Amino acid sequence: MLATIQLCTFNRARLLERVLQGCFEQTVGPDVYEVVLVNDGSTDETVDVIERAREEAAVPFTVINQENSGLARGRNAGIAAARGERIIFIDDDVLPTPSFVAEHLRSHLEHPDDIVRGAVINTESFEELPPPIYSWRNYSGNFFWTSNVSVPLTTLRGIGGFNEDFAEYGWEDIDVGLRLRARGLRSTLNRNAIAFHFKPPPRSGDVAKIVRQARAQARTAVQLEEIHPIWRARLATGNTIAQRLLHKWIRGIGAARYFDRILRDARPEEKLTGKQQWLAKRLAADAYFDELERARSRGARPR
Repeated sequence: MLATIQLCTFNRARLLERVLQGCFEQTVGPDVYEVVLVNDGSTDETVDVIERAREEAAVPFTVINQENSGLARGRNAGIAAARGERIIFIDDDVLPTPSFVAEHLRSHLEHPDDIVRGAVINTESFEELPPPIYSWRNYSGNFFWTSNVSVPLTTLRGIGGFNEDFAEYGWEDIDVGLRLRARGLRSTLNRNAIAFHFKPPPRSGDVAKIVRQARAQARTAVQLEEIHPIWRARLATGNTIAQRLLHKWIRGIGAARYFDRILRDARPEEKLTGKQQWLAKRLAADAYFDELERARSRGARPR
């Protein structure tokens, strides 16, 4: 078994069915790779989707059901069950192309000890996909990003997997990347290991969730820096003096209240216009840096 595709899912039954089909429809043979799925306490139709997938799977397919515990614990459950020499991580809203596994394995033949990063192309629909062509728009500077990344399984187990203290949204994969970098690993980009990331235009009703995630991510950003008190962690999370001062000034002029007032006028199911999307991002950034200051003053652990 040369590879394991590992993914976690929570309440994304509609997307998961198509993602699993993509995982099963690879150009390499069924004796080459497996799929390991962790169901993180889903309450929608995910169980039904999994049962249909079991019938369709032409490759070894392992399912782990756990109470809702977050990505770090779910990833570790998947790592424990994996049998492939390489483990390839995707998310439950990421659709791999047919040559996805083959390309990751090709890169590992050339760079056997490296992390291999693939290309992620955003799409508004899995039914109308853009051309699978990497461009500068798809670039990510992340060293280790679980939307599309692979690493030798023994190496990942050797650092203890994911840190389960990251119980909220954000940065658990960056933490792994920093620990792997400290071990001397290099990160290689394969532009042909392509996966499509489902990224529909946000709606007005999504803004509150976006803001909540931004606050959670700020708390885990402080947690990340407590573990890794280095410039890479501060730069990745925006936890620098210059950025904090800039956003403190922005909060001081009351920009967030103005943005929020405009967005509240939109109907919940209405797609945000380009201007409204920009306002939503600014609102999330304001929440992120506000929560970052709060978390820094009390320490990373939520109280």
